[in-house]
Amino acid sequence: MNAVSSERESGKFVLPGERLGVIEEFIPDVGTYVMGGIIHSKIVGRALLDFLNKRVSVYPLIPKARIPKVGSVVLGQVSYVQTENAGVRIFKIGNNPLSGFFSGILHVSDVQQTYVKSMFDVCKPGDIIRAKVISEKNRVYHLYTKDRELGVVYAFCSRCGYMLELKRYIMRCARCGKIEKRKIALDYGKGML
Repeated sequence: MNAVSSERESGKFVLPGERLGVIEEFIPDVGTYVMGGIIHSKIVGRALLDFLNKRVSVYPLIPKARIPKVGSVVLGQVSYVQTENAGVRIFKIGNNPLSGFFSGILHVSDVQQTYVKSMFDVCKPGDIIRAKVISEKNRVYHLYTKDRELGVVYAFCSRCGYMLELKRYIMRCARCGKIEKRKIALDYGKGML
């Protein structure tokens, strides 16, 4: 079986993950990703098979569908934290909601300019974080927070869940008094979601 099942025509409706062709046959373009040499659709849309230029792409059905790209500044919620990385569920690019659900990963080496021993000093599950997409390797958005305007924008106490207040570079829970560490953005607690 070959690309886009046996139909081999442009304009076919495709879903995320649907097979479009192989890298020996086409060059992957907008709205696609490659896994194991097979080109798949990244989004819901219409497949465009350009036989002349040997390219395959998928164009969204929804006008102005938003998906993160390398260089995008995104907003997301931390879903898990491990010693060397944290998982982030991305829900906005800048101030614009996304067209779907996307996952990102923030590695300890991409957090700040100075050495960071553990991601547990950077963020906790539930925190809202602003980051920049630096890579899309293996269908995962790799994130970066080294710039001053990037980092945690809203943090929540790991003991009681109350929002942490920033006072003189100290993150403190107003309800239970617990003090915690975070890599905060310059405008911590000031923006709207």
